[in-house]
Amino acid sequence: MAGWLALALTLQAAPPDLPAARPCTARETADLTTPSDLPYRLTCRAELAGRDIRRRVLIEGQAASGAVLDCGGGEIRAPGRATTAAPTVAVWSRPENGGWSRPTDIAIRNCGVLGNVRVWGMGAGGSMRDLLASSRTAGHTLAAQAAAPTRVVLDRIRFQGAGTIPLYVGPGVTRVTVRRSRFSGRSTSVAIYLDAESAGALIQDNDFDIRTGREQIAVDGSGANRIVGNRLALGGRGGVFLYRNCGEDGVIRHQTPSYNQITDNVFTGAGWLRPRAVVIGSREGRRPYCGADRGYPFGSSAEDGDGATGNLAARNVVHR
Repeated sequence: MAGWLALALTLQAAPPDLPAARPCTARETADLTTPSDLPYRLTCRAELAGRDIRRRVLIEGQAASGAVLDCGGGEIRAPGRATTAAPTVAVWSRPENGGWSRPTDIAIRNCGVLGNVRVWGMGAGGSMRDLLASSRTAGHTLAAQAAAPTRVVLDRIRFQGAGTIPLYVGPGVTRVTVRRSRFSGRSTSVAIYLDAESAGALIQDNDFDIRTGREQIAVDGSGANRIVGNRLALGGRGGVFLYRNCGEDGVIRHQTPSYNQITDNVFTGAGWLRPRAVVIGSREGRRPYCGADRGYPFGSSAEDGDGATGNLAARNVVHR
């Protein structure tokens, strides 16, 4: 428990200022805003003053650290359907020299995003081999966090879901901030997914008015997050669910959904019989695939339960 508390205090400290990145050249800006079926690799500071982007944006590896994308109110809309393997905006680590090259200190602001944003380290793009192998070692949480992007700010983003999860925060990602943003459109799943071993996210002052197939925010084996001062229109669905999805894809979840703070949010349109605005420990192993990660003496391999401890849900307002 002492280690968890130290992690929570470290992650919830104010993040440092983003480092200065060089401005994009006129040629780079022109390429970024030229429609294409290929993603644009952003490694500079782009100030677009309202110009739209008609291609996918890829912010990948250490070389992209410090990159900034300020759309100035413009929209990112890529050709084709946004998928896990080909998201509208990707902030990804990449394998390099037997390890991982990760981007840090990324800012995306004042953008409309039609489709999805993926922030991901191990398993980026849906390739699970490295993630699965790491999860079967005792030090997986630290390894996943060391491999994943950190300090990513999403500010004043207009997320328009088109079926897939609008914002997915992958295994081991730390210190993602989502603020002053709006979620609309539709998702067959959730609006925001915080996956296993991720930690330290701040989700603050956002509006959720999106049709989801499940709850609005999933906290799956993710810890020390703050979900504060948001407005969520539930449409009879759930609000914020904390759980540990034991056995999914055979990946062992080491971290529990613990030391999260869900405070000062307003939930409207809650279900009459079961409001379910905030549910701590929403699964407790009740999934048929929980046995798929058996055989190891740690994490969800040893215990199917959610193990949610030290969470705070306070001063939330729920309207049916």
